[in-house]
Amino acid sequence: MVSVSEQEIKREREKARALRKTRWWKQRLARGTCRYCGRRYLPDELTMDHIVPIIRGGKTTKGNVAVVCKECNNKKKYLLPMEWEEYVKRFEQGE
Repeated sequence: MVSVSEQEIKREREKARALRKTRWWKQRLARGTCRYCGRRYLPDELTMDHIVPIIRGGKTTKGNVAVVCKECNNKKKYLLPMEWEEYVKRFEQGE
């Protein structure tokens, strides 16, 4: 497992706050679609998810963040993309 210092986590969260203020991010929010469940939401009902979580070595870059609903973000937590896909498959199968 990747070891990430508190300082690195703080730095990446600061970058995320700055990225949320950009026109690029606001345009993504305006689309209103959760990347994971595909449902439509108002922009204030959506959040920023780090696809590879900061705590697992992910960075705050345009390629590593996604617009997601709060429900999906809370369920995903610190899962990597392949772990999230496995979770969704099991959930859909009713396990």
